[in-house]
Amino acid sequence: MGCPTSFALRLATARPRTGGRKRYARAQVPNGAGMTASLSRRITLACLLATPGLVSRPHLARAQRAWPDRPVRIVVPFTPGGSSDILARALAAELQTEFAQPFVIENRGGAGGTIGTEVAAHAAPDGYTLFFGHIGTLAVNPALYRKLSFDTVESFAPITLVAVVPNVMVLNPRRVAAGSIAELIALAKQRPRSLTYGTGGNGSAAHIAMAAFNLATGTVMEHVPYRGTAPMMNDLIGGTIDLTFTGGPPALPPVRAGMLRALGVSSLKRLPAARDIPTIAEQGVADFEATQWYGLLATAGTPTDIVDRLNAASARALRGETLRTRLEAEGAEAAPGTPEEFRGFILAERTRWADVVRRAELRLE
Repeated sequence: MGCPTSFALRLATARPRTGGRKRYARAQVPNGAGMTASLSRRITLACLLATPGLVSRPHLARAQRAWPDRPVRIVVPFTPGGSSDILARALAAELQTEFAQPFVIENRGGAGGTIGTEVAAHAAPDGYTLFFGHIGTLAVNPALYRKLSFDTVESFAPITLVAVVPNVMVLNPRRVAAGSIAELIALAKQRPRSLTYGTGGNGSAAHIAMAAFNLATGTVMEHVPYRGTAPMMNDLIGGTIDLTFTGGPPALPPVRAGMLRALGVSSLKRLPAARDIPTIAEQGVADFEATQWYGLLATAGTPTDIVDRLNAASARALRGETLRTRLEAEGAEAAPGTPEEFRGFILAERTRWADVVRRAELRLE
């Protein structure tokens, strides 16, 4: 839009009121280089003021600034101490180094991860709010909950799949006298609903993995949901509940410390960090696989260049020796990919786990 020149000139050359009458000096505007610098600046400012809407758009100025020019938050929809929190913090440390800005973890737990997911889904699409989602929040909850204020595909801009994390079946040996998956299945069938398993909440990765295990083995165990994995693990170690089926990051340390016993892993191959723990499939539950996965997303509408920069930085970090080695030690496998691949993966997983939710009759309000 051009500058309304005549109006701008009147503004630029106007003199203050004297007495009660307006007085304007006639605009003396020499041709070419004769225009004074002072008058030129005043006319430029007047053009800005006279152009409708131009100075009332602060987002235009913000858009010119390089991203990120301030801290970025990563919403983790669970309490500290679980797999989501551990992996998100590991990735955030690498992104902070890459972009020279703080990447701050914001734990917003509750309602099976739906509270934190909603916060991220409705955030401004400016790249300053990211979401660390996983199998439960992105693939299971759409089938588990009847009403959600967001869509786990349409409300987000996928950045990358971060890691695949096999679940580990661990129990308190003081409460359950089972040394293998076969013994656990036999005990559960002898005493239906007598064994209790804890999870980080309804719709959590542990919840859906245990539902899949019960369907595959014909067992029925009592679900005890917690507000996060950390308090659940504390109760498991303390002897309040019998067992859990959760990711390697929170499960392996107490196993190595001798506080819990690991019976099997949910992947089709053994964990590099725990090769002494057999898979559940090799113990007689044919082809059983129920792994967790985690990914980084932004709010839908986030500029593509920001998504692409985050994808590239995450891929470098996940393929680098420092983060890859740390993930392997936690029982996780780095799995970077493109935003398009991650989007397709989420859609496929939604279809797969919707069937498990239906067969296990796990619908929630």
